[in-house]
Amino acid sequence: MMEMSYWYRRVFLLAIPLILSNLTEPLLSTVDTILSGHLPSAAALGGVAVGGILFNSIYWTFGFLRMTTTGLVAQSHGAGDQDEVMHHFGRALLTALLIGAVILLIQKPLISGVLTLLGATAETHQNALTYCSIRIWSAPAALANYTILGYLLGRQYARTALLLQVVINVVNVAVALTLVLRWHWGVAGIATATMTAEWVGCFLGVALMLAKGARISHVRWSELIDGGSLRRLFSLNRDILLRTLSLVAAYAWFTRTGARSGDAVLAANAVLINFLWIAGYGLDGFANATEALVGEAIGARRVEDFRSVLKASSVSAFTVAAVISLLYLIFGRQIIAIFTNQESIRSLAGQFLPWLIVLPLVAVWSFLLDGVFIGATRASELRDSMLISLVGFLVLAVVLRARYGNHGLWCAMLAFMALRAITLALHLPGIERKSFAVAEDLVEA
Repeated sequence: MMEMSYWYRRVFLLAIPLILSNLTEPLLSTVDTILSGHLPSAAALGGVAVGGILFNSIYWTFGFLRMTTTGLVAQSHGAGDQDEVMHHFGRALLTALLIGAVILLIQKPLISGVLTLLGATAETHQNALTYCSIRIWSAPAALANYTILGYLLGRQYARTALLLQVVINVVNVAVALTLVLRWHWGVAGIATATMTAEWVGCFLGVALMLAKGARISHVRWSELIDGGSLRRLFSLNRDILLRTLSLVAAYAWFTRTGARSGDAVLAANAVLINFLWIAGYGLDGFANATEALVGEAIGARRVEDFRSVLKASSVSAFTVAAVISLLYLIFGRQIIAIFTNQESIRSLAGQFLPWLIVLPLVAVWSFLLDGVFIGATRASELRDSMLISLVGFLVLAVVLRARYGNHGLWCAMLAFMALRAITLALHLPGIERKSFAVAEDLVEA
């Protein structure tokens, strides 16, 4: 049995570049927003913001492409079956390209329907239409990038994943500055830059996979379209999609309920939710590392490695969560001041800040266990856990908000994170038993 220090090193060596990689993910939309905010018309900023909502919603919905690929690739990598690693990636890539093709085929009604639903002035609508009509042509590449990232994480190439994300963002900035500031393309230039960056990332990702020894020549079409494997992939994708939609529903309900308390509370909650996102970017790095290491341990049938990964990732992630909570305790009001210069909103956000100080200490377990179950490819448990937690959150949000106002709403959010962790933790012994039953039977024999 390897020393625990070995596993702490592996967790941190994987988690640190993944944390940095996670932090780069929102930069595409951020750069678009910053550049559009410096164009002469306010409608340009509004158009890009509305378009960003469309693409962020689409890509978050199909996030299962990354998650399932990571778990399946990690398990086959742990088992030493590199051919099956490529078949898992190939099936995921075909799925991503198929979804991307469908998006392109229905782009006109899709864009028109979403823009009508979101509502905007005529000028903002036109800018949003320009942005969406260009950027949508990178949908196959953006979705393929999820599968490439899933492959890199499953193979534990964390630094390569970080390099890929950095290059995508550098290309986006460089092309956008050229098209917008030098050639004066306006919103069209912003969209073209993002589209270009996503396609460059896709081709570079494939090149990096080949450089890392990906055996594309070993892929067999008959294995790629194997009925049983495709059904398993569909089942995993379906369950994780339902889990993601439930998560989106919880955040949407939180925002909608807060809005009913007035613009000031809505603004304060909008500021404070960034505290949760910041914590999430940090803690998700440990969740991603756990996905890869758990998948490897299960694929290799090493139950002691599985237990060591759980211990090392739990201690490491909780330590980081405690540091984040401490920083929020000490610098919380200063962080609030960065997000808004309106004193009334700063004061109101400060009243609810204690909930955000506690949240990382609770949310860390839901994030970490998500990683365990993704690495174990136990998507049905993830789905059921999220559905139960969503119902609990909705009930608590209604009851607690009616009695305690916005404090009750934040309490319901804290309970939501706790419910996610508790419901997954209850399944954890079963996951170990099912994943390693064969290995333990062989040892006993």
